[in-house]
Amino acid sequence: MDLQSIIENYGYAAIFIGTFIEGETVLILAGLAAHQGYLVLTWVILAAFMGSLCGDQLFFYLGRKHSQTILPRHPRWKTKAEKVHKLMDRFQTPVILFFRFLYGFRLVTPFVIGMSPVSVKKFIFLNVTGALVWAVTIGAGGYLFGHALEIFIGEIKHYEVLVFVLVALLGLLIWTIHFYHRRKQKEE
Repeated sequence: MDLQSIIENYGYAAIFIGTFIEGETVLILAGLAAHQGYLVLTWVILAAFMGSLCGDQLFFYLGRKHSQTILPRHPRWKTKAEKVHKLMDRFQTPVILFFRFLYGFRLVTPFVIGMSPVSVKKFIFLNVTGALVWAVTIGAGGYLFGHALEIFIGEIKHYEVLVFVLVALLGLLIWTIHFYHRRKQKEE
């Protein structure tokens, strides 16, 4: 199996699963794959929208129904949860709409919103809107990234494996820095 057939066969499922939890790097790579013609951008955005929406709804529900059980098991969430509570006190609607763009807060934010008095209807409406904005923005960003690469280096097909690996490594590097920073804060 070559890269093209792997992406064509498993790409949309990988997007859904990847965006269920975090997913920026997955979605950027998917947008790039759409630019290369391996995936259809509309379906990339739809898979990312559905993955993001389902994941956030699940974490909202867990926060609403099981926060007393789950929160003690995740002590690292305490600091982030406090920050989210403070943000929610001042900027409730913008937080619900745009938390996906705050790296490192993707899981804890819908959980904390579930713990808050925000109504289910309000969360669903704003979550659908926010997930759509995020999926379109990041998916189209990945597509445009592919277009920009083509302008600078010509035919991407010769370099596509390298480009996919570099983007994935960049995502891994960002995650590693975030993980290291979080671990360092925990030790202090």
